[in-house]
Amino acid sequence: MKSWATPLATGTFVILAVTGILMFFKIEAGYTKPVHEWLSWAMVAGVLLHIAANWKAFTGYFTRKPALAIIGAGLLITILSIVMPARNEQNPRMKMTRALEKSKLETVAVVAGQKSESIILKLEQKGIAVESSAMSIREIAAKNGKKEMDVLAVIFN
Repeated sequence: MKSWATPLATGTFVILAVTGILMFFKIEAGYTKPVHEWLSWAMVAGVLLHIAANWKAFTGYFTRKPALAIIGAGLLITILSIVMPARNEQNPRMKMTRALEKSKLETVAVVAGQKSESIILKLEQKGIAVESSAMSIREIAAKNGKKEMDVLAVIFN
């Protein structure tokens, strides 16, 4: 197991480190985000297998104060990141998306640089019924059993 658990952990670490740094600096080109999200599962598997393959050495860390401090700090940061409420500052992209979801189709058409009629046709070709351009994206999505993002994706594609 050691012959491939450590290379799997190392290889996925390199991928996650590079994609994570790119995302930190808002450089989300190509498949950066989905690669980062999905290959994190491969890293989890690689690290767990690496720990299993090196169990005796791993358990030895629990007798050393510096190692315990690092592991404890990691656990504390993880717990705090989950339970602490975030500041009420949303990502600007999320704010824009939420605003579009609440907006009438005719307003979204102006933002998209399209005519309401052509958007309605586009949506109807995708099986999304629209009664009026005065409907909000949220209303259109709800009446069609869709997510708002699905409706917006059709409009902006």
